[in-house]
Amino acid sequence: MHRLIRTLAKGTALIGGVVLIGLVILATLSIVGRSVNKMLHTDFFDGYLAGVAKALLDLGIGPINGNYEVLEAGVAFAIFSFLPVCQFYGAHATVDIFTSALPERLNRWIIAFWEVVLAVTILLIVWRLYGGLERYYGNGETTLFLQFPVWWSYAASFAAGIVACIVAVYCAVIRIQEAVIGQNILPSEFGEP
Repeated sequence: MHRLIRTLAKGTALIGGVVLIGLVILATLSIVGRSVNKMLHTDFFDGYLAGVAKALLDLGIGPINGNYEVLEAGVAFAIFSFLPVCQFYGAHATVDIFTSALPERLNRWIIAFWEVVLAVTILLIVWRLYGGLERYYGNGETTLFLQFPVWWSYAASFAAGIVACIVAVYCAVIRIQEAVIGQNILPSEFGEP
């Protein structure tokens, strides 16, 4: 089971990483296109290189239409895709200035408590994400420029969110087990198991 959960978490993170790389490329191309388009409309190009500027503009050089819509949907998916691997490896940001002086056994119980709270929070978020998915699927709303259904991005995020829920519940159970036995099962600040 442990290996399956780890593979699921890593696989989802890899998919999220590929999507994020694609989004970075998309944003970069859009920014470069917008900058070049702006440059082609300057007095210099209008006066001295009007033919070149017109030819380049006719090719469609400019910002990518609808890139904000794709970025919005893609980043939401990427965030949900990275949640499972962060959960599995205990890599969420923590502030332990007060707890670092406490005994290791008490720290394990504190970590287990917050792991349960985080699992419940993830379950609640994904439950509400499903509510949004149902609403947008039912009303047929589309994005402004690209006209793709809004529910598509909700569905992608929900799929990654389901994986996050599975990993979160598994990690909560394992962190409680770690607190009871006083040994690492999952990677954490106490080291690899």
